[in-house]
Amino acid sequence: MKAPYLVCYDIADEKRLARIYKLMKGKGLHLQYSVFYCVLTIHELRNLKDNLKKLIHPKYDDVRIYPLSKDSLVAVLGCGAKIPDGVEVFM
Repeated sequence: MKAPYLVCYDIADEKRLARIYKLMKGKGLHLQYSVFYCVLTIHELRNLKDNLKKLIHPKYDDVRIYPLSKDSLVAVLGCGAKIPDGVEVFM
């Protein structure tokens, strides 16, 4: 069963940032500079976490993975045109 997640990161080094972006680009929808919306199985989530752990420096980098409810409503303000499929927007 797949579930939605918001993956956010703050990476101190440009080379690590590029590697993490490349990894994440294949995993979900790029919403903002360092924010991805992903729909993953538990196995895919574990695999993603393992791969991220290999790429980051735990002393300098910060990665957060937030589980989202399937019934989550999202507020979009400004120029954010990318809305993930299945996500409802409220004003």
